[in-house]
Amino acid sequence: MAKKKAPEKGINRGADPNVMGLRPEVLEQPITQTLEINYMPYAMSVIISRAIPEIDGFKPSHRKLLYTMYTMKLLGGARTKSANIVGQTMKLNPHGDQAIYDTMVRLSRGYGALLHPLVDSKGNFGKVYSRDMAWAASRYTEARLDPICAELFRDIDQDTVDFVPNYDGSMLEPSLLPTTFPNVLVSANQGIAVGMASNLCGFNLHEVCQATIAFLKDPGCDLLSLLKAPDFPTGGQLLYDGAAMASIYETGRGSFQVRARWRYVKEENVVEIYEIPYTTTVEAIMDKVTELVKAGKVKEIADMRDETDLNGLKLTIDLKRGADPDKLMARLFKSTPLQDSFACNFNILIAGMPRVMGVREILDEWTAWRSDGVRRRTYFAQKKKQDKLHLLKGLKKILLDIDRAIRIIRDTEADAEVVPNLMIGFGIDQIQADYVADIRLRNINKEYILKRVAETAELEREIADLQDILDHPERVKNIIAAELKEVMKKYPAPRRTGILYEHQMAAEPEPEEEIADYPVHVFLSREGYLKKITPASLRMSSEQKYKEGDGPSLRWDAGNRDELLVFTDRQQCYKTRLSDFDDAKASVLGDYLPTKLGMDPGESAVWACVTADYSGHLLFFFQNGKVARVELAAYRTQTRRKKLTGAYSDKSPLAAAYHLKEDLEMALTSSEGRCLIFHTAVLSPKTTRSTQGVNVMTLKPKYRLEAARPLADTAIQDPARYRARSLPVAGMLLRENDRGERQLSLLEE
Repeated sequence: MAKKKAPEKGINRGADPNVMGLRPEVLEQPITQTLEINYMPYAMSVIISRAIPEIDGFKPSHRKLLYTMYTMKLLGGARTKSANIVGQTMKLNPHGDQAIYDTMVRLSRGYGALLHPLVDSKGNFGKVYSRDMAWAASRYTEARLDPICAELFRDIDQDTVDFVPNYDGSMLEPSLLPTTFPNVLVSANQGIAVGMASNLCGFNLHEVCQATIAFLKDPGCDLLSLLKAPDFPTGGQLLYDGAAMASIYETGRGSFQVRARWRYVKEENVVEIYEIPYTTTVEAIMDKVTELVKAGKVKEIADMRDETDLNGLKLTIDLKRGADPDKLMARLFKSTPLQDSFACNFNILIAGMPRVMGVREILDEWTAWRSDGVRRRTYFAQKKKQDKLHLLKGLKKILLDIDRAIRIIRDTEADAEVVPNLMIGFGIDQIQADYVADIRLRNINKEYILKRVAETAELEREIADLQDILDHPERVKNIIAAELKEVMKKYPAPRRTGILYEHQMAAEPEPEEEIADYPVHVFLSREGYLKKITPASLRMSSEQKYKEGDGPSLRWDAGNRDELLVFTDRQQCYKTRLSDFDDAKASVLGDYLPTKLGMDPGESAVWACVTADYSGHLLFFFQNGKVARVELAAYRTQTRRKKLTGAYSDKSPLAAAYHLKEDLEMALTSSEGRCLIFHTAVLSPKTTRSTQGVNVMTLKPKYRLEAARPLADTAIQDPARYRARSLPVAGMLLRENDRGERQLSLLEE
């Protein structure tokens, strides 16, 4: 075995001055300069060259792939291996074969991500609605351009767009594709750049064309009446919000909801979901439904399976006997991705600068860009005809005296002198003379001469017409409108995503929580452990178990559907339903509220109450002698469980709290040993949860309010001694015989 060479000692291996970039040098520069030199060029490169689509609706990767397929004669030709296309595209896009193939997959008919696929695919290209369905390798699939791509490349060879060198300067590629319709609004597109993103939803092709035609006639037209709403290849139903949609059309930002389509098969007692929102997948839906079933929140489902086949997507839900499919689906729409939102961000590159635009601005930019393309095409055609007319005019001069032309050519000794002699003899330029000199002898007959003279007159009329187009913008608009009408006729496009308007949604059944309602006994310990016990279970064993040092604090007789409000030492209130707690036994510790409710670190419960209808008031007794009366309805929320901040005042520590259902007399005691009895009717109710309350008990600086309790629950024998005639008062010293065995306790109803 060869011995490893030992490192040489004593040799200073400094940086090699002949190798660039290896010198150990620290360069100090301001952070702003570093960002400007290093970060900003990278960020702009990602924005401009990769992530954000341009006015033709394509990113550079899309454009390079489609143009490569166009040059390979795959528009109208036979399919070829996807691997062949990927290899050819690398001449324009050197980012790797996998990235190119992923781009092709997204544009393909098989994948189904576009309303109008641009790649006519054959083989397994996956599905946009499946997260786990992997597409086949490029060597197994075939592709060609879809017929609609003819509208992307129309007149591309007539100077309608600029051509730029590719990455190594070996060939040219178009900077944009001359689309005859606003593809930027038809093809959904998404991109994530540095510091910004783009998310364009698709619209129905017919509606886009109609809206564009109307915009060309009147830029102030009502777009919402023509371009009804976005459209997606996966179908579904769009929940239409007029105000939100108008905002999206105006600003280019906003969101809307899309829900799945379903049907109920009564014979089999199953629900079949056959269209889902564009933004979700089959696997995400099934995972969420499974989670709800395991948690016991959805009890009507017996089984759920994916029955997607060649006929299309289908998720089947087996229902239990007696289950209401309408109520079930309403709850699934609320709790699963079967109803999902699409966040719009119409960020488009315009002249190399990203701009977030509304639909009207996009149409304005597209029509201006398309008008320029039509003018360029017109000028190109005019220049070609002018060049031909120029040749024919020279030919006309010679054909009128053909014998003289033949004599000049015959008398010229040198071949190089033929063209100059014709130029001198007939007063024509070199281009005309070259054209005449190359005419075949058979073409100097009378018929040929008459045809050429007639063609000259026709060319002059066509050139004049083309010039009229260039001089009148209205004619350019009419040409664009005519092309849009042709697109509408050639590519029928029925709407796939239905529109569910507000009046239709109001008629749908509201999702209801199927929660069993039965009586329960609820126990809360001092350290925050809660137990929900049924009467039957409590009768079997009534001895409560607590941690060492813990003990009972509060108890309620309630219903399983009642709501629990837990107040903490950080002036926060946590709301939940008793049904969220499992039925327990007296022999267990119960659920620890800080963990169950997700309280903040170090936060603990100080008081709680149970309510079924949020009737009554809450009384908060503070150590500074103030009492606040707050309507319990102030804590009502639309969500099942929510954390409320500012649940009560933080100006003084909480001494006690009480759920007041009807006015009564309350007894307050202070640390000085004084007692005060007052009627709660003197307290004005407040709707503000964080109210400081009113001063009820006057306290000396070193004393505080300790406890509060209904008079009926105390051992006071002479209440008249402690009743207050006016507030605030200090109260009377509590006599020994009025104390009783039970002391007024903190945080106890």
